[in-house]
Amino acid sequence: MTLFTPEDLLRYLYKESSPELTVAIDAALKEDWMLREKLEVLRSSTDELDKVTVAPRMEVIMRVMDYARRTAVQEPTVSHH
Repeated sequence: MTLFTPEDLLRYLYKESSPELTVAIDAALKEDWMLREKLEVLRSSTDELDKVTVAPRMEVIMRVMDYARRTAVQEPTVSHH
C-alpha cells in the first residue's frame, strides 16, 4: 500500500499531478476504501473553497477613489492660436 500525502491528493483533484502519480492514485483508489474516503473529504472541502469570493469593503473602495481624486494630475489645457 502506497501512502499519499494530502498534497498528492490535492494535485490529483486539481489535475496537476504527474502522469505517474495519477496512475498510482487511480490504481490505489480501486483497492483502498480509506483513500477513497480521504479523497472525498478533500473534494468536498475544496468544493467549498472554490466557491469563496473576495471583494474589498466599500470603505476601502471609497478611500482609493478619494485618494485618486485628490492626487489626480490636471491635464494642461491646449490653446489653439
